[in-house]
Amino acid sequence: MKILRLKEVITVTGLARSTIYEHIALKQFPKPLPLGARAVGWLDSEISLWIEQRIAERDNT
Repeated sequence: MKILRLKEVITVTGLARSTIYEHIALKQFPKPLPLGARAVGWLDSEISLWIEQRIAERDNT
């Protein structure tokens, strides 16, 4: 299991920071894990699943 920091999530998804947090607020993106007082991260597996779901949605339309 690997934890991705925001810069890695931005790179992997191609989304901007503001877009990621917008999707989180709308419950359309994995919630970050608190890592410390001011640090968060995301599980690599959850981000991968989110990407796979986007691909599946694209392929089903």
